[in-house]
Amino acid sequence: MNIEKITVRVTESGKTMEVVVLSKHAHRIQVVLGEGVHSVKCELAPTPNRRAFSGKALGREIVYERSPEQVQADLDRVNPALKKSRPR
Repeated sequence: MNIEKITVRVTESGKTMEVVVLSKHAHRIQVVLGEGVHSVKCELAPTPNRRAFSGKALGREIVYERSPEQVQADLDRVNPALKKSRPR
């Protein structure tokens, strides 16, 4: 099994960090920060201007600087059989 990692930016400090992706969709990305018993799950949702994904973990905001359209294109490239998911 291939573990996917993405780079997110912590807005407070401006630092970047790699996080493990649990699930990735064009409307939501679930990630895990840290390892072992100290790991924290976080859900990233598209920002209102749809230019990035953002979420909060332990009171800190993290941002994944890719648009939902770019994420959907990545998903289509990895598995073309899935294509676009049905709208909710």
